[in-house]
Amino acid sequence: MDSSSSFKSFQDRISSSLVDVARTTGQTAAEDLGFQRSLNSSVASGLDSQNLRLLDIAGRLVKAAALGSEVEAPQLHHAEALEENWRGVVDVIDSLLEKADACLDEYTGVVKRLSPSQQEQVPASSTKATGATKAFRIQDIPKPQILFDKFPSNNETTPFKPLLTSKPHAIVPLEQSLDIVLNDSGVEQYKHPYETEITQSRYPPSTYVKSDPIPYHPFETTEPTFVDTPETVASMLWELKTAKEIAVDLEHHDTRSYIGLVSLMQISTRNKDWLVDTLKPWREQLQMLNEVFADPNILKVFHGSFMDMMWLQRDLGLYVVGLFDTFHASRALGYPKKSLASLLAKFANFKADKKYQTADWRIRPLPQEMSDYARSDTHYLLFVYDNLRNELIDRSNAASPDDNLVDMVLKESKGEALQRYEWPFYDSIRGLGSNGWYKLLSRTPALFSKEQFAVFRAVHHWRDTVAREEDESLHYVMPKHVIYNIATSVPMAMPSLLGVSHPISQPMRLRVGELLDIIKQAKVAGIHGPEMRDFLQPPEVKPEDIVMIESSSTTGQPSTTMVNGAGHMPQRALSKHPLRTDSSRFWGLTFGSSLWQSPTQTVTVHEGLRLAFPLPQLTAEVFKNVKSSTDNSDTLSVDPGARAEHRYQKVRDSKTSSDDGIFVVRQMGGPRKRKMRDTEEQVVSRAERDPQPSAMSGGDKDGIEDQSVIHLEDEEAQSRARKKAERKALKKLKKEQGQVANGTVTSQGRNPDDYEPAEPFDYANAESVLHAKRDLNDRSAPKKAFDPYAKSLDAPKGMRKTKREIAGKSFTFKK
Repeated sequence: MDSSSSFKSFQDRISSSLVDVARTTGQTAAEDLGFQRSLNSSVASGLDSQNLRLLDIAGRLVKAAALGSEVEAPQLHHAEALEENWRGVVDVIDSLLEKADACLDEYTGVVKRLSPSQQEQVPASSTKATGATKAFRIQDIPKPQILFDKFPSNNETTPFKPLLTSKPHAIVPLEQSLDIVLNDSGVEQYKHPYETEITQSRYPPSTYVKSDPIPYHPFETTEPTFVDTPETVASMLWELKTAKEIAVDLEHHDTRSYIGLVSLMQISTRNKDWLVDTLKPWREQLQMLNEVFADPNILKVFHGSFMDMMWLQRDLGLYVVGLFDTFHASRALGYPKKSLASLLAKFANFKADKKYQTADWRIRPLPQEMSDYARSDTHYLLFVYDNLRNELIDRSNAASPDDNLVDMVLKESKGEALQRYEWPFYDSIRGLGSNGWYKLLSRTPALFSKEQFAVFRAVHHWRDTVAREEDESLHYVMPKHVIYNIATSVPMAMPSLLGVSHPISQPMRLRVGELLDIIKQAKVAGIHGPEMRDFLQPPEVKPEDIVMIESSSTTGQPSTTMVNGAGHMPQRALSKHPLRTDSSRFWGLTFGSSLWQSPTQTVTVHEGLRLAFPLPQLTAEVFKNVKSSTDNSDTLSVDPGARAEHRYQKVRDSKTSSDDGIFVVRQMGGPRKRKMRDTEEQVVSRAERDPQPSAMSGGDKDGIEDQSVIHLEDEEAQSRARKKAERKALKKLKKEQGQVANGTVTSQGRNPDDYEPAEPFDYANAESVLHAKRDLNDRSAPKKAFDPYAKSLDAPKGMRKTKREIAGKSFTFKK
């Protein structure tokens, strides 16, 4: 199942099986199982056997899921145990999901991949560090790289060329191993000089044979040999050639160097330990160690060799053939903790003090505490290898390639040995490269304006230029949070710039005026510059597109190389694969980001279907003449944004038929009741004008205009509307006849203009209503006086006052 097609077929089988199981489970749960059990004894026995089978499968799945975690798998012996230990099952699933989430974050680049030895470190102690530990931190000492025979260059634009001057144990000669090839991304690079030797190498037979672990010598009774001269290197090499296995580890410094420095190399055999000083000016002479490192008959044991392989190539010109990585062995065995410190504690009962891991390994002479720490990494490693090898053999099945853990670990180790080093490049325009701004920006939930985005790019490029010129690390020149502070605040004065730039490094303090000018220029240029979201969209890269690379020169100006489809390939070209694809290899097609990803598909609206405002109730009758309307779309020039005319709309006058592009929403989309009343009147008037609907003539101009109106064809609806209109007309007629009989209306058909205006009411001479004079001749009962506060008594009454409870007394209530 190495290929993607095999994984896809396997995934489809698993998905279909899970769907069938879920469907069957739902159908079974809907049945009355208790009744079926009592009705048929065979059904009861069958259900019991299936329950035991499913419990066994669930228990094995839980154990397999908890194998590589610290969670203990619960025991599921019976159905009640599943409910009792449900919390334990949930813990196992949570740990499995957390692992998947971490792997996805590492795969997508959200979390930077570290060396396995650095992935798991001892948490910091709550107590303060001692004075000796603080003294071993980063110190301001002279840079040893200044005295190297070959000073490291930080502005290389050509592929990294291996430092080899000779090739021991070669199958392919050195001259043929240094050819320039194109990788899968179309980038030029030198071949791995030992690629053939690594892929064709055979491990020693002792790697596949189980044997008792060879005890290590006591740490207190042995002393390391410090190698700092060519003579001691030759003496060490002579002893290493006689060994069958060696353990190797490196200490790296990357704070006061742009690309980093291998500061110390530890090598151990079964009987002796060496500490090799790799900061000497003649450090490239250590290539003589390839006589041992490239010998396939000598097993080289590393832990977490991902970065070690590239560091050895870059600084010392060393290549490893016959690598065994204990990190991959611990992962194949499902250990919950895979760091070197956990392996030393597990097999050698040695607790490594990781506080020296971040020490400055350029210090010379090397303090005793740091020397002991460095030696412990390899002193016990061969004993750890013996235990891991035996456990791998015990749990391997030689007949099945998928279950042969030894071959699996050796294959992963060969993959680590085939790693290649390349110079870090920088593209200030698109932010590409290992130290580019694109990676930093895509991992931070920030949205800059044009000016802020221009300042961010300019400051980031300035930091990279200064770090290359001064041979300092990027973090030492300016931490990442300082770049964000400057881009967010955009300081225009020196005090404000210094206020947001803590901590301030020495290179920045010397060039703060230059940085302030760059910020001002970038802010002005950013007014008409690109948007941040334009760069965060997935780029569409075509083979004929121009490929650009940049590298910072000593003057700080970027140099650009361009090539098109008709030209030649440059010495270094960027990868033509897009930085972000529209589909995921794991999840498939997923939804895009609503922040900066624009939709790639447009929805085509059918010209024959129109929706009016407000939306009517769509029925089958509405779409009956869609085809005829669509066929006439070529004849009629209809505005795509025009409102459709449905059966309930009023027939517009000829004056308003010419649309000037201005309409009133309130007029065209009135209240629902009024709209329905207008529709009914329209139907009645149309029925009176044309009792028998006739076919529309194709040559009639009015008929062409009526094509845009959907006629009402439901005769039953017309009949109901006609009857309702007749009832309303009859009711109105009766009301007018009653008014004529009472004398309030003189004529029914009178013109409204003939009525005389009503006499205005005289409020000054009108009689009082509240204080009207009583008629003495009226013998009826006196009317009740008007009370304006009568309605106020109709309000709901509040809860009655409750008696306060008195201690020692009680109340008795009747039923």
